[in-house]
Amino acid sequence: MWNNLTQCMIHLHISFPLIAPFLLLLFLLAYIILNPKTRSKKVFLLDFACFKPPQNLIRSKKQALDRASLSGIWPEEVIKFWKVVLERSGVGDSTYLPNAFLVDPPNPSLEEARGEAEMVIFGAIDNLLAKTGVEVRDIGILIVNCSIFNPVPSLTSMIVNHYKLKHDVASYSLGGMGCTASLWAIGMANQLLQVHHNTYALVVSTENISQNCYLGSDRSKILINCLFRVGGAAMLLSNRPVDRKFSKYQLIHTVTTHNASSDTSYNCIVQEEDKQGFIGVTITKDLLVSAKNAISSNLITLGPLILPFSEKVLFILNIMKRKIGRGKSKKYVPKFNVAVDHFFPHVGGRPVLDELQKVLGFRDEEMEAPRMTLLRFGNISSSTVWYEIAYSEAKGRIKKGDRLWQMTFGSGFKCCSMVWKATRAIEAYEKSNAWSEEIDKFPLLMDSSGQFPYFFEG
Repeated sequence: MWNNLTQCMIHLHISFPLIAPFLLLLFLLAYIILNPKTRSKKVFLLDFACFKPPQNLIRSKKQALDRASLSGIWPEEVIKFWKVVLERSGVGDSTYLPNAFLVDPPNPSLEEARGEAEMVIFGAIDNLLAKTGVEVRDIGILIVNCSIFNPVPSLTSMIVNHYKLKHDVASYSLGGMGCTASLWAIGMANQLLQVHHNTYALVVSTENISQNCYLGSDRSKILINCLFRVGGAAMLLSNRPVDRKFSKYQLIHTVTTHNASSDTSYNCIVQEEDKQGFIGVTITKDLLVSAKNAISSNLITLGPLILPFSEKVLFILNIMKRKIGRGKSKKYVPKFNVAVDHFFPHVGGRPVLDELQKVLGFRDEEMEAPRMTLLRFGNISSSTVWYEIAYSEAKGRIKKGDRLWQMTFGSGFKCCSMVWKATRAIEAYEKSNAWSEEIDKFPLLMDSSGQFPYFFEG
């Protein structure tokens, strides 16, 4: 027996240097698999709330134009151009303007801007907390995005003060991110939820209109007056596994594209003063190319993550065919509508939605939510993609297992895609949905007559 034991120990002594790396690898794999802190945490969207402003802030296109004309601020030729843009933009007659524009004379003061921010942000958060029942003391992460209005104290401090959030809440204010900021903020929350355990992240997306009306006559800066309206949304995310059964959606993919390293992309949308000293947001003729490049790069990264195998094969074969034929064959655009059940792009304007539908091959009914959001609420910047989901929810179209694709794009130039999976069917006519009281009136026909006028800087 002693001889056998001795031989066994000698054998192990000789073999250990050979098997040690293998044993170490097994140990590391077991640690990674069994230790929850090393695994990527699943992130769930418990719920979201879109703010619906009070009825007294509704102004039709004609009312908005009449008020602009009576103010005497803009010359008649600018008002005429403004009218043409509005008529062909896809914006309807029930959108909301801030109180700063409705008083006589207009009062774009800091006080009015704060009032608009508090109305939208607190309104959305109050609605969200009521829907979820989550206590503010359980919120560990707070992110607010508002592109142009960044007061002191910050918007996150305003929320912490109003709701008395705990002193160690991780808070971030994102400014200057444009219309893509909401999904960028969700992506940031996702990363933070990987390291902050067992907590909630509150994300608030809005834009402030009160102080951002352009008072000059430069056509390349007048678009913000024509399309942008009051609105905002609040979203509550969780990394707690127990919240899966209470949540609406699980975050599946996040793809961000940032082309600001290109001077052309960086300068295609820029806030600056005109020759008279009026501040406005200039949109140059390079916007179309910059947007196309950012969206294309985003789709190239997103495609392999969500497209079915058949579409990937067709895409690769097309690339080979074009290389052999030296580019004579037409580019093949994969059918993204077979990979997702719902598409919610940013509603920059009717021409933007028309082009996206044409390129990506979505049907009219699949573009209904973004078109109706533009018609009913206008361009509400980064929060528009949440009003679109709310529309589909109010219609009872979200079923368990459905995949939802949100796409936003804006200054920088940036593009962000986010794919969610519905963890349950969403009941139509859900309380506190911004659409519920009027959803039966939609869809409505949009006026599609005429081409969108050129407003780009020469």
